[in-house]
Amino acid sequence: MSILYLILLAIIQGITEFLPVSSSAHLILPEKMGLGKQGAMIDVMAHFGSLFAVLIYFRRDVGSMLKGFFDLMGRQLNKDSVLALNLIVATPPALLLGGALAFTGHDELLRKAWIIAAASIFFGIVLWWADVKYPREKSTEDLTWRGALTMGMAQAIAFIPGTSRSGITMTAARMMHFTRVEAARFSMLMSLPLIGAGGLFALLKLAKGEETGGATLQSGLIVALLSFVSAYIAIAFFMKLVSRIGMFPFMVYRVLLGVLILVFLVF
Repeated sequence: MSILYLILLAIIQGITEFLPVSSSAHLILPEKMGLGKQGAMIDVMAHFGSLFAVLIYFRRDVGSMLKGFFDLMGRQLNKDSVLALNLIVATPPALLLGGALAFTGHDELLRKAWIIAAASIFFGIVLWWADVKYPREKSTEDLTWRGALTMGMAQAIAFIPGTSRSGITMTAARMMHFTRVEAARFSMLMSLPLIGAGGLFALLKLAKGEETGGATLQSGLIVALLSFVSAYIAIAFFMKLVSRIGMFPFMVYRVLLGVLILVFLVF
């Protein structure tokens, strides 16, 4: 893979990871268009870079989570420990499904253009519908363990490329009456353990030379570093505008993207 192709992947990942438009779908598209071939592990490394953007942008929340983990161990119940508990509850569904897909190789079977198109259109419309139908009144502090589990199960659906991890989790949060900002905030915090686990798995595979797509550890680290920069900019942009612009522009974009992919497949 050329450095220009890695830069392209990193920019795509950074911009789309935390916007509700599906970064996985956008990362697959250059490969489907014949621009290059990176394989699933480079996609995961691109996600891994964006992990550090979340850690830095939400450093106060991350600090609260870490404090909350220790409070949980000491059986102390406060807003920090509740936040940590909710993240613990939300993580297993996607972690287990993602691990099963990766170890069996079935993650590659989902990288079909028609699947991307259908998921982009369907879940884009659902995202907009949830945003306009349900009132916005709750914050992250109102989230219960049942709500966290619901968002965790929604996150697992995002292994279908085109669904959008942030989009489907924000959809679930909006259906539970959380504000757009709070839905986006918890959605991004939810990404930490999942992307972290996936990134470490990809690092090990690339270090051992087990990636069949021809990717190397060096190319994985390059795309991770570049995606970190673009992801941080995208997070700052999205968090400032999400409460004002709503989900309609993202729904329109997703539907157009899905239609264009289908047209591309036909012709």
